[in-house]
Amino acid sequence: MTDTRSLVLLGSTGSIGTQAVDIVGSHPDRFRVEAVAAGGSDLSLLAQQAVRLRVERVAVADPEGRDRLTEAVAAAARAAGDPAYRPEVLAGPGASAELAGSGADVVLNGITGSIGLEPTLAALGGGSTLALANKESLIVGGPLVTGAAGPGQIVPVDSEHSAIAQCLRGGRADEVRRLVLTASGGPFRGRTRDQLAQVTPQEALRHPNFAMGAVITTNSATLVNKGLEVIEAHLLFGVPFDRIDVVVHPQQQVHSMVEFHDGSTIAQMGPPRMLVPIALGLSWPERLPDVDEPCDWSGPSSWEFHPLDDQAFPAVRLARQVGQAGGTYPAVYNAANEVCVAAFHAGVITFTDIVDTVAAVVDEYEAGNSAAVSSVDLTVEHVLQAEAWARGAARAMMETTTGSRGKGTR
Repeated sequence: MTDTRSLVLLGSTGSIGTQAVDIVGSHPDRFRVEAVAAGGSDLSLLAQQAVRLRVERVAVADPEGRDRLTEAVAAAARAAGDPAYRPEVLAGPGASAELAGSGADVVLNGITGSIGLEPTLAALGGGSTLALANKESLIVGGPLVTGAAGPGQIVPVDSEHSAIAQCLRGGRADEVRRLVLTASGGPFRGRTRDQLAQVTPQEALRHPNFAMGAVITTNSATLVNKGLEVIEAHLLFGVPFDRIDVVVHPQQQVHSMVEFHDGSTIAQMGPPRMLVPIALGLSWPERLPDVDEPCDWSGPSSWEFHPLDDQAFPAVRLARQVGQAGGTYPAVYNAANEVCVAAFHAGVITFTDIVDTVAAVVDEYEAGNSAAVSSVDLTVEHVLQAEAWARGAARAMMETTTGSRGKGTR
């Protein structure tokens, strides 16, 4: 990669975004950040990033945040000894999509949740390479996203899918027998379903390897995140669901594997961090030097692999079901889960109620499937309608459940 690439960083104040900013700072000759955007929970950090990177535009999703962000940027610029710096400030729910469609060489979508769909489509429509950390937009958008993408235009940033993309360099697509996604098993690996019912929100946020936001960390604990990743792998690589496996690997040194039809398996290994996947998202197909430390082979170590317990953690099985149904079903799964995770952290439902409620919402959607839309006919409006229905259905089910046992009891 000899030319400097122009970047747009969406979700720049989150875990993925802040690491991307650090990577860019370590390779200033390789990248020029044109714009950064975030939801608005940390305007001070967003302003500091804008000043540090001297972006042309900075955006916040909060429509009321323009004046506060402008003031924060001015304060950060004064503190940095650059009081004349004044980027263009955008605000509102469409601001990220506007930046994404600007035609930058690479757009990193690090937004959390399905609200990342429109920026994803905007980036693809603008001809940018999409470094995709926002798996939800691909999952709920499905054929909308894959249909809008040209060959090689989407570069996965999830560590598992980045690993698979790297492993696939070792053979042709028609030589692939199966994909193997690894899962840490979360903080509750080995617990029974009865034991999981007693899990507290604080316990669910203690991921053994990664520091992430509340939603993603909880999804990792329920293995909903792994279910979403199975759907993502199917959409990214075109491999049927029955040839995508999940194996529990607590050490998270092997990020995923590809098994080929001659019996060989290629694995991508590295420390349980996101630096390499993020860097590859920005520089693909080339590698940046000195992004992270490699595995240490100088001493003895043991790596474990275990089968997934579908009885205690049914989220992956349910994800396969909705993924195979396609159309609006993945949007229903994802939206219902978002509502249930929020309710769990509010003390309204138990840990096992999360996936149980999502499954019940999917079943209800299937029973009244006149509302379901196939993959062939899918539009953004259909996705939004399915999400709204799923959120309403999940809330109604939780009201019934908590009402029958005493609201708020755990």
